Amino acid sequence: MKNKSNIIFGRHPVIDAINSGKTIDKVIMQQGFKGPLEKEIRQICKAHQIPTQLLPKERIARIVPGNHQGVIAFLSLIEYQKLEHILPLLYEQSKVPLFLLLDGITDVRNFGAIARTAEVMGVHAIVIPRKKSAQINADAIKTSAGALLKIPVCRESSIVASIDYLQQSGVQILASDLEANTPIGQLDFTLPSALVIGAEDRGVSPSILKLVDQPFIIPQVGDTDSLNVSVATGMMLYEVVRQRN
Repeated sequence: MKNKSNIIFGRHPVIDAINSGKTIDKVIMQQGFKGPLEKEIRQICKAHQIPTQLLPKERIARIVPGNHQGVIAFLSLIEYQKLEHILPLLYEQSKVPLFLLLDGITDVRNFGAIARTAEVMGVHAIVIPRKKSAQINADAIKTSAGALLKIPVCRESSIVASIDYLQQSGVQILASDLEANTPIGQLDFTLPSALVIGAEDRGVSPSILKLVDQPFIIPQVGDTDSLNVSVATGMMLYEVVRQRN
């Protein structure tokens, strides 16, 4: 059963919610929904950088059995922040920035576990793309042990754009890669840093790996192909804290 307390449905209620300034996680529209209202909803979602998704009528009916009029919106359980607001403030406070950039993390429990570790280990913000990212719902917050209510989350247009902004602002971009030759212990995390965390099934996207300043490998002894993404994140952040302390 879905948690209905964070769902708004109906064409005009969804439009009103967006225009009133409510933070919307995403808007789902029924396949085949066309007309002036459909265009208006798409336009205001684009203006507010709200992800949209098309689903068949049957799928939407499982979420909201009533008269949803082919449009439902999920209210966000957190207030998203802007990377361009957080980074300058960190520099002003003479802090050494530390960010996580999540590339394709769509599982809410992995997302929550990563956020829990990030908050404990002193990450200043988690950056997620507007599309293809886990929804911050009750399951994600529960798995994070409430960390998602404490650590800033920045929902940006894309990870590529975020990398470009950070690099221009003096932040090194680092990513784990099984093909890399440099062990994580040889990196200098006393510098402003951002770690790219790739999806569980495929790791960091090849297009993103081309942009990073330094790929690295977490040394392994056993034969298992890869580490769980939240466990790997914890290992990376431990090395950061070890060096900075």
